[in-house]
Amino acid sequence: MDLDATQQVILYGFLIAVVMGAVAYRTNFCTMGAVSDWVNMGDTRRLRAWLLAIAIALTGALVLETFGIVSLDSTIPPYRTADFAWPRYILGGLLFGIGMTLASGCSSRTMVRIGGGNLKSVVVLVSMGTMAFLMTKTDFYAIAFYSWINPITVNLGSYGNDSQAVYELLGNLTGVSNTRILRLGVGGALAVFLLYVVFRSRDYRRSYLDILAGITVGCAVLGAWYVTGGPLGREWIDDAVFMDFPPTGVGVQSYTFVNPTGELLSYVVAPGAVNGITFGVATLIGIGVGAAAYAVVTRNFRIEWFVSLRDFVRHLVGGALMGTGGVLAMGCTIGQAISGFSTLAVGSILAFFSIVLGSALTMKVEYYKMVYEGEASLMDALLSALVDLRLLPSRLRKLQSV
Repeated sequence: MDLDATQQVILYGFLIAVVMGAVAYRTNFCTMGAVSDWVNMGDTRRLRAWLLAIAIALTGALVLETFGIVSLDSTIPPYRTADFAWPRYILGGLLFGIGMTLASGCSSRTMVRIGGGNLKSVVVLVSMGTMAFLMTKTDFYAIAFYSWINPITVNLGSYGNDSQAVYELLGNLTGVSNTRILRLGVGGALAVFLLYVVFRSRDYRRSYLDILAGITVGCAVLGAWYVTGGPLGREWIDDAVFMDFPPTGVGVQSYTFVNPTGELLSYVVAPGAVNGITFGVATLIGIGVGAAAYAVVTRNFRIEWFVSLRDFVRHLVGGALMGTGGVLAMGCTIGQAISGFSTLAVGSILAFFSIVLGSALTMKVEYYKMVYEGEASLMDALLSALVDLRLLPSRLRKLQSV
């Protein structure tokens, strides 16, 4: 049976996601876990796996753009947009980081956990999808965020910048007009730096599963760029222009797992809408299928449910924060921190650091609250956590370091 361009793009995206889901399950690739290992135990192996994925995706994106195979100037979401809505990236990243900590994992990890039989993550998925739907399909974003974010958004076009890509901003500052050389220079230097940071650790060099995780996730993001933006992707986009009822979500894109949860929820409510199976929905399902396949084959599939009402509420709130923050930041730990980062968009880099900060602060605050029980206020725990992360001077510490 011959498949048209739309079907091929969705199928390839799904299959790559299946592999990523299986490897993520096997290697325990988890960005929330990476932050937890670093903050609580000083173990940076999973964090380095995340950075390795970024370095690989960035290097591959540079190659694809340099040789004219793919253009990342117009993507879904618009990573390089000249409208630099910096509050979205910071607040959205912080909310997502807090949410993924409460929900025991980010959006992609939620699908991996569902594949392994974790029913708690189904609740997280529904909560996250509901908020993503409200943020994208209703007036909720306009009412709650747009009214105050838009006035303080920086329009880089008024400063002579066509995009927020790091190399373009640098080019305008230095007067260098050769975008291609700047992109290669800035992107190449950043990729080399990331690889140096990753492999300077002897423990990481010996951690073959973490290396496998970083390589797989990075290559998956790169593969999605090629599928949606390469020759097949261009055919897909061109065909959609002439359709009376074009499929939704057509455009150059890579993996991101928050907005697709809202799209998946829409499809579940109205399953007859064939156009509801977008590239994002297919890849979201693919992650779960890959994890489920590996869990079943290795006999690790286990049903898990909430241990208490508090546990339920915690995951429900975490999912809601991820749905809100992920849409606000225009991506998640994969969508912004790897896919977006590979485009060298300033907002993606800002979102990445904000996600890490939100997660690390939440872990620190919760730990202080647990150790000091009812003695410590939320503000005391927060100030002490900020001191621990060296974001405030030590004189502002309210609680003894733990």
